[in-house]
Amino acid sequence: MARHLAVAAQLIDEDPALAHEHALAASRRAGRIAVVRESVAITAYAMGDFALALRELRTYRRISGRDDQIALIVDSERGMGRPDRALEEGRSVDRAVLPTETRVALAIAMSGARLDRGETELALGELEIPELNPDLAFDWSPALFAARAAVLEDLGRTDEAAFWQERAEVASAALGHDDDEMVIEDVYEDIPEDADLPEDADLPEDEDLSADEAPSDAEEAAAAESTSGEEPAE
Repeated sequence: MARHLAVAAQLIDEDPALAHEHALAASRRAGRIAVVRESVAITAYAMGDFALALRELRTYRRISGRDDQIALIVDSERGMGRPDRALEEGRSVDRAVLPTETRVALAIAMSGARLDRGETELALGELEIPELNPDLAFDWSPALFAARAAVLEDLGRTDEAAFWQERAEVASAALGHDDDEMVIEDVYEDIPEDADLPEDADLPEDEDLSADEAPSDAEEAAAAESTSGEEPAE
């Protein structure tokens, strides 16, 4: 299982389809482990299969009890052509307790949902968060700055847009340097190649969670209950 996840992590950018196959292979061996369902969701999203991504993300959230993939849920709803649902999902979480990188990603996703609805001014407002500091660069800064630049461009505020686009480029360049203040994280960096399952995990050996078979809500709830108290294999 861990090897499949490691390979999926390596292939996600260059070959999302193959990465997805490895994630599915891991799910057939350990479908009740949160990080496995998360990997299926991420690779499905990378392929543009937003329905599957959404299903797996919700299952991941039920099993893990975590909201750290809320931005991907919002974006998957957008991919399904449902910006209203996307906004509802984003408003359903307490942003104050989210990790910083998750909060920033959610702000960008919510801004995109506003743009989908033609609400450009509100899209700009979604990006007005404390992390919008042009003088600091973290791993999430380039995307945040670029998102603001794009919205400002849509509003016709070209000078401001140019400023934030420049900051995005500067931040991106800075993140290529070895600086203790520049934090670069990968979605999959918490999955070591030698990761193993928890010793007390009660997992089916041949659970088939392929894209063609969606588990019922009852099955997903049972999976969440059966793994309550378990830590994901990371």
